[in-house]
Amino acid sequence: MAEEKQFAIQKIYTKDISFETPNSPQVFVEEWKPSVEFNLATNVQQLDENLAEVAIKLTITVKSGEVVAYLVEVTQAGIFVLGGFSEQEMGGMVGSFCPNILFPYAREVVSDLVAKGGFPQFILAPVNFDALYAQHAQAQTQAPSSDAIN
Repeated sequence: MAEEKQFAIQKIYTKDISFETPNSPQVFVEEWKPSVEFNLATNVQQLDENLAEVAIKLTITVKSGEVVAYLVEVTQAGIFVLGGFSEQEMGGMVGSFCPNILFPYAREVVSDLVAKGGFPQFILAPVNFDALYAQHAQAQTQAPSSDAIN
């Protein structure tokens, strides 16, 4: 008989946070012409057989014209009970399902930091973690196998 699948959220927390406004106060008196650069990464750390920390790191750089208005970095993490999943199912759980749970928390942290920094409201658009995980999985199967570290 197959092991029963287990999933539970043990804890959700902000692991790392940074907010910088390198060109204030000048950026507040110039015309606001924002452009956004957004980077996202995920990390998984196995804590024991059925326990894993999943973390998503968001880096948002907003420029007004050519000047950096602000830089936000947030690592939002969670500890999840994950048991009884096949290796393929586990990839989807830690690569898509858990990040989908964490993202709204990270979005709220970013929004709060930007507002407290004196800038117009900033709300991150939704991220399709299912599609990102599928792309990652496809890239892994198409990559030539070698022992070299990239």
